[in-house]
Amino acid sequence: MPDTVLTHPPLHPTTARRRRRHPKGPGEQTWVREILSYLAAALPPGTSAAARLLALQCALRMNTKMHIRLPNGVLRSLRLNAVQDPWRELEHARWLRITPATAANEVVAELLDAALLGQAPARPDRMRAADWALRASSSSTARAIGPLPQLASAYLAAHADPQDGSGLGELDQMAHACGVPLTELPTLLDQLAATGLLRSWQACPDSGDLHWTLAYGW
Repeated sequence: MPDTVLTHPPLHPTTARRRRRHPKGPGEQTWVREILSYLAAALPPGTSAAARLLALQCALRMNTKMHIRLPNGVLRSLRLNAVQDPWRELEHARWLRITPATAANEVVAELLDAALLGQAPARPDRMRAADWALRASSSSTARAIGPLPQLASAYLAAHADPQDGSGLGELDQMAHACGVPLTELPTLLDQLAATGLLRSWQACPDSGDLHWTLAYGW
């Protein structure tokens, strides 16, 4: 018998063309993908999407001493500037420690996960990857519907073909990276498609394969 397939129909082509072009950058895309994979294993399973978004930016922006100065502008782009819980979550998980800031427009922290030093490229490359991840996760549509769609958008973009926006992955890996139960992933993907962030998606529960196409051009 054929595998059962869950699908979401494509958006109208004109709708897809109106979407913002996604920034190119296969090197940055690879680094974001690798850090997302690392964080999926390093952070506690119950870590929220907001905390994971924050951890992604911290991991990519840290210096060689594992210190991070995160400007409020980055937090505003992620709509995390007025939210303290993600910082508290990461502190509680002993992943970072907030330290006194010397300026009012930034948050300063020390990362405590020493293994990160072996997980990322040189700092200029990481900074470019951090900007890439910020753009991938901070579209106006994703921000309007919350941290989880933002994180999912970054994940799907990082795992998609940079030429046509198509992607192939595994359902359980995406659920693990986004910190959501596997059973809730179809609802999340439907939400991304309904709001125009995905052109289409298709999942095969028997094999665990997930196929998708991003709704914007590359």
